[in-house]
Amino acid sequence: MGSPVGQVVGALLAAYPMQRFGRKRTFAGCVLSTAGLVLVQFFARAMGVLVVGELLAGLVLGVFVVIAPTYGSEVCPTAIRGHLASYIELCFVLGQLVANGVTAGTQHMHTHWAYSLPFALQWLWAAVIVPGLFWAPESPWWLVQKGRLADAHDSLRRLASPDVDVAETLASIVETNRLELELEAGSTYRDCFRRVNLRRTEIASGVYCCQVLSGIYLVSYGTYFFQQAGLPTEQAFNMSVGFLGVGLVGVVVSWFLLVGVGRRLLFVGGLAILSGLQFLIGILDCVPGRPSGAIWAESALMLVWNLLYNTTIGPVCFVLLSECSATRVRSKTIAVATAAQGLLGIVMTVAIPYMINPAQANMQGKLGFFFGGLAGLCLLWAYFRVPETRGRTYGELDLLFDKGVSARKFESCRLAVIPEVGATVHTCR
Repeated sequence: MGSPVGQVVGALLAAYPMQRFGRKRTFAGCVLSTAGLVLVQFFARAMGVLVVGELLAGLVLGVFVVIAPTYGSEVCPTAIRGHLASYIELCFVLGQLVANGVTAGTQHMHTHWAYSLPFALQWLWAAVIVPGLFWAPESPWWLVQKGRLADAHDSLRRLASPDVDVAETLASIVETNRLELELEAGSTYRDCFRRVNLRRTEIASGVYCCQVLSGIYLVSYGTYFFQQAGLPTEQAFNMSVGFLGVGLVGVVVSWFLLVGVGRRLLFVGGLAILSGLQFLIGILDCVPGRPSGAIWAESALMLVWNLLYNTTIGPVCFVLLSECSATRVRSKTIAVATAAQGLLGIVMTVAIPYMINPAQANMQGKLGFFFGGLAGLCLLWAYFRVPETRGRTYGELDLLFDKGVSARKFESCRLAVIPEVGATVHTCR
């Protein structure tokens, strides 16, 4: 529990160093802090020390989770913004896959190395990332907000190809920042819950919480879940590894769908399918006698569920998270959303073991009814609240939100620039 609790607190604290020191320096500080805190976990020989190490590491993890979508969305051009944001989901899946492999390799050790070695391997990431930080540019959006236009120009020049008009891109960022000041977007946590930002914070928090409510935390208990469903231990572990493997495939597929299908349809449609699959899993678990065919069918449906999760709401969540937040409060909006998701995650971390434990609720595959119902509620919310943000600049999104355009009409709205009055929304069907 130390890491999830620390993640919630760390997420809420993340916005302060990001706003004061910038995205790059905050990220560098997190990498170095992680390397230092691994020492605590590596040398821990008592439960209390390990819990403290996990709690402190969770604080830093919370900052990482906020920095990633914020920084990624601010250094990437509109055309590939969604791909980079969805790449965050790929990193989560890859991390779980590596962790499963390391755990499998150390499970037969009977000394402290069984848990010390997995912690020590985290130093490898610091060794790879730290040298790369010297070439990483600062966010041009943060530099503009600080009035450092010359530095913002240099940052954009490093990020852009030679044929890109950097002056025009910088002018667009400056204009978007001016527009948000004019619309009173603000830059504090309180501003996340004022006027139009309240809707944007709701959407960001909602799409992130949909991940938890749809049942993704079952992945953490994949092997145990498959065992309780009736599979032998070795087959249950292999199934959990396959669970993560198809997740990698799903994220890659989503990169193509983000362009052709869009964010809203992919997210809403994904929730509809995931809810249906969960109900099917629950129904199969009710088959009298629990024949082996039904058990394998449940397991296969879980694999399909995870493939579709990582094709739809898994990666799309991070895209919407970064695109629906106003640039001046993006780090704080994402922090609030991360904290909300983290709190729900703590609830699921406590509840799921109880629900699948044979000595407790012993729900087994009937958990499908529980998460299918929650995913159905998420679907209802998403249909009315999640907008289509594909291909929109941040300035255009500011105007659409400010004018209160319905989520279902975002895609059909067109923006016309009239010199006398600026940009205005029209032809919303």
